Amino acid sequence: MSLKIRNLAIIAHVDHGKTTLVDQLLQAGGTYRENQATQERAMDSMDLEKEKGITIKAKNTAILWNDYTINIVDTPGHADFGAEVERVMKMVDGVLLVVDASGGPQAQTRFVLRKAMQEGLKPIVVINKIDRPLATPEKVRDQVLELLLDLDADEDQFNAPFVYGSARDGYFMDSPDGERKDCIPLLEKIVEHIPEPKADPEAPFLMLVSNIEWDDYVGRVAIGKVLGGSVKKGDTVYLLREDGTKVQSKVMKTFTYSGLATADSEGCSAGGIVGVAAGIEDVAIGETLAGSVEQEPLPFVAIDPPTVSMQFSINDGPLAGKEGKHVTSRAIRDRLMRELKTNISITVEDTDQSGVFDVSARGSMQIAVLVEQMRREGFEVLVSRPVVIFRRDAGGQLLEPFETLYVEAPGDYTQGILKILMNRKGMMENMDTEASGRVFIQATIPTRGLIGFETELVNLTSGHGIMSHLFKEYAPHAGEIQNRTTGTLVSMEAGAATPFSLQSLEDRGILFVAPGDAVYGGMLVGENPRVGDLPVNPVKEKHLDNMRSSGKDKTSKLTPPVRFSLERAIEYIDADELVEATPQNIRLRKRILDANARKRAAKVGAGAEDRSNRG
Repeated sequence: MSLKIRNLAIIAHVDHGKTTLVDQLLQAGGTYRENQATQERAMDSMDLEKEKGITIKAKNTAILWNDYTINIVDTPGHADFGAEVERVMKMVDGVLLVVDASGGPQAQTRFVLRKAMQEGLKPIVVINKIDRPLATPEKVRDQVLELLLDLDADEDQFNAPFVYGSARDGYFMDSPDGERKDCIPLLEKIVEHIPEPKADPEAPFLMLVSNIEWDDYVGRVAIGKVLGGSVKKGDTVYLLREDGTKVQSKVMKTFTYSGLATADSEGCSAGGIVGVAAGIEDVAIGETLAGSVEQEPLPFVAIDPPTVSMQFSINDGPLAGKEGKHVTSRAIRDRLMRELKTNISITVEDTDQSGVFDVSARGSMQIAVLVEQMRREGFEVLVSRPVVIFRRDAGGQLLEPFETLYVEAPGDYTQGILKILMNRKGMMENMDTEASGRVFIQATIPTRGLIGFETELVNLTSGHGIMSHLFKEYAPHAGEIQNRTTGTLVSMEAGAATPFSLQSLEDRGILFVAPGDAVYGGMLVGENPRVGDLPVNPVKEKHLDNMRSSGKDKTSKLTPPVRFSLERAIEYIDADELVEATPQNIRLRKRILDANARKRAAKVGAGAEDRSNRG
């Protein structure tokens, strides 16, 4: 019996057009009525995704075309969210690899494609944005074929079909100079080349949980591909855990995902993607739902280990509790534990200090996104600088994670980029210069050296430099890396910053605060060009007498302060500093707010091991 179902994931580097392509497929599948307004980047459901223009969470939808159900999973393109890609590979039978016609395959393209190849999935290559002035579709085709060879593709995978087009303008063709009409050639390729699901309709019900959602009425919803039999409301199912325990439950509701909506369904047969709510509160990604107690649990895809760790703690500053609703350690711990249930690539551990938690993940961007979500939900939290997770080999030698770094920038900046790489213990492996003058550099660099690298690159190249990176291996410790060559201006007093005092501080360095901003003792109010901390008083009022008027300094101009984004703040701080993230503000501060206590701690620390440069 032929199953008229196709399950596929869309994979690509950041900003190569995955989510825009899904928009076009939804349109072609008749999701929108003729008079209905179409939604741009419809699959970017989180506010953060729409703002940053990247996909963070893997999400699934379906379109109906010519009696075929085409289930589509939109995956992130950033390596920090790689676990989102890894877990959905078990839900699909093929992938749509989207590649930019001018940029060609990038680092993350390689990362996500390797995961698909390992699962034996068949790719269809979409060369997107061929309407761009610098598009070279034929050259990019050759680069993709080289990449497939590099990743040990089998013969079937290497003979992947290619389509060319523009997701933004809504057309795809079988060749670069075909007729620019509609999306039908792509849909035909999907039906023809993506294999139907390997699922047995006659077998007992079987499903691997690949994603988790939350429904306000029925609780946790386990999402996955039905590998055997069918499931409907009222069925008895068994949750088979990794430790061998089994939990019996009844299906309360099933959900299907089509277009932009999640709908209650009558059930789902073999090969389809379904959400099952069975009232099991702690069902986790990677576990198996089965129709009979005798069935064996399904194997789960291996996930790369976390390489970066940060500390989360309660906000203990003088302004704590003034902006957020959730400020207790219990609320923060509950929120982190909730994140663990749907995000399998992070780990959370309690520390020996009360109210302090260690959160480990793939990269600092992934943790920054979690902090950003928390502050939008009303949490106040302190986060430390990311430190890499070290290991020791059998001989006791200290190992640290290394990454492959890809940098693309105008050729004029090559010297500066190589200097930054050298300072951060990077080793250049390859360098190519294009006819346009752009330079491509490939290097191996310790993960420690990557913290703050992007900011330095953007500043050096005036925003023209692009970087991406992939975890490579654990290798021997690379030695000391100096992360920051500047000091800070630290406030001695609490109150509101005044224009009078900030004017005198402008000569000392770059300011982070504006007149009227609330400051407190121990808060970082600016950058000192010299190494070391400089105590300053940003709240000093102007003393008035007969000769001085209070109005004069209101008319004098202050340079606008530097405002940090959360990611930039996390990379900027040193080991003895923290970022205070609240719903309304991002502040930088010292770990120890009291100046005298800091001096005492520095004296004690000078005799102990200096760990500040190891992270």
